[in-house]
Amino acid sequence: MTLSGRDAYRDELTHLATEDERILCLEADLGGSKHPFAAGHPDRFFNLGIAEGAMVDMAAGLAAAGYKPFVSTFAPFAALRAAESVKLSLGYFGAGVTIVAPYAGVAGAWFGTTHQCLEDFAVLRGIPGIVVAAPHGEEEMRAVVRGAAVSDRPHYIRTGRNAKPASLPRPATGIPLVNWEHVPEESDEVCLVSVGETGTELALRAREAHPALAHAHLCFVDHHHLQQAADELSARYHRFVVVEEHRPDGGVASALALLMPGCTVHTVNAGHEWLSCGGDHAEVLTQLGMDLPAVLEAVERCRSNHPPLVKKGT
Repeated sequence: MTLSGRDAYRDELTHLATEDERILCLEADLGGSKHPFAAGHPDRFFNLGIAEGAMVDMAAGLAAAGYKPFVSTFAPFAALRAAESVKLSLGYFGAGVTIVAPYAGVAGAWFGTTHQCLEDFAVLRGIPGIVVAAPHGEEEMRAVVRGAAVSDRPHYIRTGRNAKPASLPRPATGIPLVNWEHVPEESDEVCLVSVGETGTELALRAREAHPALAHAHLCFVDHHHLQQAADELSARYHRFVVVEEHRPDGGVASALALLMPGCTVHTVNAGHEWLSCGGDHAEVLTQLGMDLPAVLEAVERCRSNHPPLVKKGT
């Protein structure tokens, strides 16, 4: 049975902790009564309540003592409420702490703006030294968690709520810098660049409609990784449509546009609007202009060398 990103994280970390007694799990009142890590390693599970900044600071102290702390809270609370602690503890001090942030983008849907986060890339990518990952599918999430567990670098891992996307094929050796899901023979075709769960699912649906499209999936989106990915992307293609569940400001598309000045970069994103209505995840995405028609329109504009479409409110 395929697991969601947040459940895959919990399951993988529970298994890893069996082999490594330095791994700790800290949560901000999210675990509930059936958290697998709490059941398997109760002496290494800590529920800090709704004290996200304090949780990050505590994790930094534990990392300095030789432990490997993984902390988890909703993306808006990890990236925004605890931003100062993340900046100083993970960025400035380089503490080996991994933050796993579910409910990224608008995955919270009906929970509203307080539980949605379309700004986390902008915040986290702006703090030097933090590895920023947005895995798609259970296997990629597990691989990112395993990598973080053997790394001394701080990580921020973004995931959704309950989505269970099928994992993309990838090399057995690890997560590639650019996962080329499809490379057509025509080098002049538009290349979709997908980020995260929603972006990748939309890109895959767009490629079903237009099989000739190239598709590159990015998991790691911090500045260091994007610099290298930009070299690989621009060596193959010159026209791109980046699909990401994030604001246009500070997102992956804006970063790639700066890193690939000789290329055309269009984007499908969540725009600048604040939601005024509720709905499930798909309905909220459509309100924000993130759906299959939007991706196909962006592809056609890119093919026709039209300027990117400016959404209402920008």
